Amino acid sequence: MRILYIAEIVGKVGIYAFKKGLSDLKQGRGIDFVMACADGATGGNGLGRNHAGLLHKLGAQVLTTGECCFYKKDLVENFAKIPYVLRPDNLNREAPGMGSRIFKTGTKPSDPKIAIGVLLGQSGFQRLHGNNPFSLLPVLLERLRQETPYVIIDFHAEASAEKGTLFALAAGYCSAVIGSHNRVQTADERVLPGGTAVITDAGRTGSTESVGGVNTEKRIQEYLTGIPEWTKEAVDKPELQGVVIELDGAGKARSIERIRHRVPDMPLKDVQEETREGMP
Repeated sequence: MRILYIAEIVGKVGIYAFKKGLSDLKQGRGIDFVMACADGATGGNGLGRNHAGLLHKLGAQVLTTGECCFYKKDLVENFAKIPYVLRPDNLNREAPGMGSRIFKTGTKPSDPKIAIGVLLGQSGFQRLHGNNPFSLLPVLLERLRQETPYVIIDFHAEASAEKGTLFALAAGYCSAVIGSHNRVQTADERVLPGGTAVITDAGRTGSTESVGGVNTEKRIQEYLTGIPEWTKEAVDKPELQGVVIELDGAGKARSIERIRHRVPDMPLKDVQEETREGMP
């Protein structure tokens, strides 16, 4: 089985890059399942209901989120109706939505199932705090592995040390743990002993001439003034980033490959028109 993980989609340019690049990226690679981190798809922070529907229609079979999962009210109110969107699993039970699910990789009864789970790190987040992911991970993996040997965990965390420690805990017990949130692709992809593929951060899908997909001047002003400003997205040099993971029949990772796929530049005006197409 070959899994394509699309790194965090940031803003309208990220959605445009996903739409323009996904088909080319899948071509000739034998991709069986596509998942994408969409924690910044709407305005650079959070995921709106319409963008969730659009990304699913464009080919993302699962959308993961992180600390921004509850930023958009229209998504929060519809979590029960959108089973393909996952929020972190280590939140309180009263939180809306689901943090892990079993998905079919195709439409045939014989097509294998895959389990996707999301965990939130505990370091550096100010507005959303998860329960201890290290305590939950063994319980979560035991439950998911009863359904399928193919288990992918998206670990949305700030600190690289926290990610590395969770990788060590998960080694040999799941197919892959993919780091997200930092929006900068790291060059440490590897398969750990026991067959677990890991990478500290898969990167971002959106503008590469930016700070995390956001306009650089606005981010400079944020650091100078202390006033957050995420409303202006960057548009230059868009890329679709992520990883391709190959799994054997026992759910063990054979390989993990970093992806950086450049798509043509596009003015923000046209990007806005593109991302409105097909919205529910």
